[in-house]
Amino acid sequence: MTEIPRKAVQRTAKLASLPLGVAGRVVGGWGKRLAGRSSDEVNAEVSAKTAEQVFAVLGQLKGGAMKFGQALSVFEAAVPEELAEPYREALTKLQTAAPPMPTRTVHRVLAEQLGTGWAKRFASFDDTPAASASIGQVHRAVWHDGRDVAVKVQYPGADEALESDLKQLLRFSRLMQAIMPGTEVKPLLEELRDRYLEELDYRTEAASQRVFAKAFADDDHVLVPRVVASSPKVMVTEWTEGTPLARIIRDGSREDRDLSGQLLAEFHFSAPSRSGLLHADPHPGNFMLGADGRLRVLDFGAVARLPDGLPRPLGLMTRLALEGRSADLEELLRTEHFIRPGTELHAEDVLNYLAPFVEPLRTETFHFTRRWLQQQAERVGDLRSPDSQTGRSLNLPPQYLLVHRVTLGATGILCQLDANVQAKAIVSRWQPGFAD
Repeated sequence: MTEIPRKAVQRTAKLASLPLGVAGRVVGGWGKRLAGRSSDEVNAEVSAKTAEQVFAVLGQLKGGAMKFGQALSVFEAAVPEELAEPYREALTKLQTAAPPMPTRTVHRVLAEQLGTGWAKRFASFDDTPAASASIGQVHRAVWHDGRDVAVKVQYPGADEALESDLKQLLRFSRLMQAIMPGTEVKPLLEELRDRYLEELDYRTEAASQRVFAKAFADDDHVLVPRVVASSPKVMVTEWTEGTPLARIIRDGSREDRDLSGQLLAEFHFSAPSRSGLLHADPHPGNFMLGADGRLRVLDFGAVARLPDGLPRPLGLMTRLALEGRSADLEELLRTEHFIRPGTELHAEDVLNYLAPFVEPLRTETFHFTRRWLQQQAERVGDLRSPDSQTGRSLNLPPQYLLVHRVTLGATGILCQLDANVQAKAIVSRWQPGFAD
C-alpha cells in the first residue's frame, strides 16, 4: 500500500466489512456452540476477532474512518465493561498507531512540500515513523540548527479519503452503532465531518498551534511544542517527550492518574480564556505527561474559536443545576434554545436530568470513574426512564455542539484515567458565568 485507498467504492466496501464481519462471526459462533463449545469461550473469540478487524480496517483506511475510531475510544468509558473490554485495546491502538506509509511515499511528499532539497533542511531524518495519526504520520528528525523536531507528513489522498469516509460512515451509522453500544453515532459523525475537513491544510493547524504555544509559553502545567515550519501537507514542530495518557490509563500509578486528570481538566477549561481557542480533538493520543510534571498537548488541527472564552450561559446553567433552581434553569434553557419553542417540559424533570451531570462540582475533589460515567449513560439511555424521555426532548443548539462534545470527550478521558480531580476549583476559575 503506497497511500490511502481513495476510491469511494473501495473504501465503502472496507467499511461495510465491519458490520458484515460482526454478523458473520456471530453466525459462525452459533455453529461452534452447536458443536459443543461453551458460550463464554465462543463469545470471547468472536469479540477478539471483531476488535482486531476494527483496528485493521479503520487503521488501514485512516482518514475519517480512523478519526471515528479515535473518537469512539474516548467514549468506551461510558459502555458497560462486558461490552467495552473486547474493543478497548483495539481502539486504544488507533490513538497512537496505524499501518505506516512506505518511505518512498514520505520522501515524495516532503519533496513536494519542502522542495527537492528538503533533506538539507534537516541534520538527520528518521524514515521510521514515530507515530501514526488519522491523516498523517510523525517522524523524528533533527532540524538544521540542531533542534530535535517532529515532522508530520500528510498521507497522499487524505483529503479525498476524509470526505469519502465521513459521507459513508453517516450511511452506516446504524450498523456502526453495534460496534460501540451506548454512543450516539450519527450526531458525532455529522459534527466530525464539519470539523475535521478543516484539518487538511497544516498551515491552519500551525497557526492554531502558534496561538496555543504563545498562550502557554513558560506555563508551569502545560507545554505546547512550538512550530518550526509548515506547508499545506507537512508541519515541523519542536520534539517533546512524555508518557502517553493511553499508557497511564492502562497501567499508570495513582499519582500519575490524578496529576494527568487535573492537568487535562485545567487545560480544557482554561484554554479558551487564555488563547481564544478550544482544543477540539480530545483523545488520549494527543496528550502526554512529561517527566517535569507538565502536560504535553499535541495536534491542533481541530479547534473551536471562542474569543470570549467558554460560553457564559453554560456556566450559568451549571450553577443553577448545582443550586437546584429548577424554574430559573428552565427559563435559561428556553432562552438559549436548549428547549424548543412549544416543547412541554416540567422544570423539575429538567433539573432531575441535568443534576447528576454536575455531581463532580458538589465536592472539592471528585473521583471520575468508568462506573460513574456508565451510570450516566445508562440513566439517559434507558428508553423507559423519565430522564431519557426528558433528554430526548432537549435540544443542543449548533453553537454549543462542539463545546459539548469536547467536554464529554475530556470527561471520558478523566474516567478512563480513574482520576481524582479538583474540578470545582477549575470550573470556578475558568468557566464564565459559574462563579460570578
